[in-house]
Amino acid sequence: MDSRREAKRAYKENPPPAGVYQIRNLRNQKIFIGSALNVRGKLNGILFTLQRHARLHEALQADWDQFGSEAFVFEILDELKPAAGETAVDPDELKALEEMWKEKLQPYGERGYNER
Repeated sequence: MDSRREAKRAYKENPPPAGVYQIRNLRNQKIFIGSALNVRGKLNGILFTLQRHARLHEALQADWDQFGSEAFVFEILDELKPAAGETAVDPDELKALEEMWKEKLQPYGERGYNER
């Protein structure tokens, strides 16, 4: 039981990184931008969903099915750390960072999979 408590404490002291990610299609250069409080976990979940054809996002899934997994790159664009004295990232700050990246990269229409 002590090891479980210790693991829980260590997790709280070192939460997984929050951040903004990009899924990039190397064939047509379209991108999808998103954010998550656990960015690595989110990317793993999206990969799993695409591999299982669960239709997370219709256009992204269609291109995944057409071009195959080797045509896609999963990248972390930016990571956020909790403010001093905090144990978690402010979700509003994370959303603002995501919006900044969307403004910069414009992942809409012919350039990407995001919707306005």
